[in-house]
Amino acid sequence: MISVFRVLRINRVALPVQRCASSQTDGEVRIAQRLKEKFPLASSLKVVDISGGCGAMYEIHIESSEFKGKRTIQQHQLVNQALKEEIQGMHGLRIFTDVPKH
Repeated sequence: MISVFRVLRINRVALPVQRCASSQTDGEVRIAQRLKEKFPLASSLKVVDISGGCGAMYEIHIESSEFKGKRTIQQHQLVNQALKEEIQGMHGLRIFTDVPKH
């Protein structure tokens, strides 16, 4: 099983905290579902809470033929529009978009 590790600093001692990559936070599930609804042709979608599970910052990787012919900024604007409500409660969002190569 692949794991993602974070480090908590308690009294200047670093303690590893493990989060299984197979489990998703409620925020990750909610955002992924919204993106699946808005981009039904997406061939690849990955949503990761990079804030340690508190939902303040996410990283999104999405590959969809719906982005074909659009510049990167236009692709990102489509994702931002799809997540308009969710973004209001975030501190940051990293978006990576692509068009399928086939």
